[in-house]
Amino acid sequence: MLEVVVFGCGAAVMVLELVGARILAPFCGTSLVVWSGLIGLVMASLALGYWLGGKLADRRPEAKVLSGLIALAAVLVAATAATKIPLLEFLASREIGPKLMVLGATLTLYAPAAALLGMVSPFAVRLAVRDAASAGATAGRLYALSTAGSIVGTLAAGFYLIAALGSTAILLAVAGFLLVLSFLTWRGGIKAKLVAGAVIALCGLGLWANDASLAAAGVTDVDTAYGRLLVYQGVEPESGRPIRLMTTGPNRCQSAVYLDAPDELALPYTRFFALALTMVEAPRRVLVLGGGGYSFPRHVLSAFPQAAVTVVELDPGVTAVARTHFGLTDDPRLTIVHEDARVFVNRQSGPYDLIYLDVFGTDYLPPFHVVTREAARRLAALLAPGGVVVVNAIGAPAGPGGLFLRCLAATFADVFADTAVYALGGPQRASEEQNVMLTARCEPGPGPVPANAEARAFLAGRLADPVGAGAMVLTDDHAPVEWLGLGLGL
Repeated sequence: MLEVVVFGCGAAVMVLELVGARILAPFCGTSLVVWSGLIGLVMASLALGYWLGGKLADRRPEAKVLSGLIALAAVLVAATAATKIPLLEFLASREIGPKLMVLGATLTLYAPAAALLGMVSPFAVRLAVRDAASAGATAGRLYALSTAGSIVGTLAAGFYLIAALGSTAILLAVAGFLLVLSFLTWRGGIKAKLVAGAVIALCGLGLWANDASLAAAGVTDVDTAYGRLLVYQGVEPESGRPIRLMTTGPNRCQSAVYLDAPDELALPYTRFFALALTMVEAPRRVLVLGGGGYSFPRHVLSAFPQAAVTVVELDPGVTAVARTHFGLTDDPRLTIVHEDARVFVNRQSGPYDLIYLDVFGTDYLPPFHVVTREAARRLAALLAPGGVVVVNAIGAPAGPGGLFLRCLAATFADVFADTAVYALGGPQRASEEQNVMLTARCEPGPGPVPANAEARAFLAGRLADPVGAGAMVLTDDHAPVEWLGLGLGL
């Protein structure tokens, strides 16, 4: 039976770690910093658990002690499910930066349970060893089983559980699973285990009531195969119009739709994006990398009846949410491809009149591999003569906070004959964080002059010297996008 317990606890550790990343995403993002902090502290917790478990097992080599440790881990996992939101909201309100944010969140939410689960393997070895001659084989077998459980837990969580059940349900299921393992380890202590089960059940009931109240308020929390989405309703402050929003990370919304006019562009950056449509006369083939709520692709279809639009969206769950909450419907001129944007452009031949790159991680920075010199070369190869690549980015184009944007401009300028950068707030607000549009053309010199006065004013706001000093060209080999964009230093 110890073999089953060790295998199960190994699986639980990895499920907890992967679900932990999903829970942190709306508050911390999913950058390399977040993964590094989470993995590092969970490994440190396991190491502490191995050490403490070995010492405790030598002093009290009893199955009931191991059973109690597993039961306590079950309660802590359930407590994580119940306290994750208030704890993360508290840490986010401290404005302590991404590094301290992820370290603090991991230490409070995941490290205690991980340390207890780390105690299981050395404790199980101590209980299983009968003589010194077989101690090595026993230890090897149990640690191999623990690792095998971790592999199964990783694959199960990543391939199926997170998308199928959601983060909160998985945490409660893991808590219940650990309580069963505790009982298998030692069948005594029924009262204590009933108390632990009651605590887990109360956490589940409280979370169910909270989810029901959020649903009644119009908030939807969706776990997909690639991320966590929050959909909620509100009122736009400027106009007072009802609006539905979707977010995949902290501090900003990714997509929005007016409830009283679903086909109207709701977010300023999408209206900003639409101005680039005037840079190509009568576009017929448009490629949009990054679907989100699909408001902009629908706008293109409406504005240009002759245009065919291909949208590449990594996450089918995002598309499903767009269909359910943001008015996306089938259209014979709309092709949706669920694939990584870089993988798609690597195998396409084009040509496209317009290519929009609107791909972000949860930190509102693009994945590094879509903004490198090699990626820019592929985008250039897909353009029709006179075509334009348009990149949506977020940051302050001027000042110390704009290093990533300057590197982005340097990278595309290394490939395209004409690269321009436009700030949503105009040149006079270039030092403020905002949406920034980069346009790139293979032909030198200005493109066609649009008849639209707003578009002409937009083009007149081209920023001077967008590359500036200190910019590097990003490559597949070296593209520290998160460090540059989050100001983490190199």
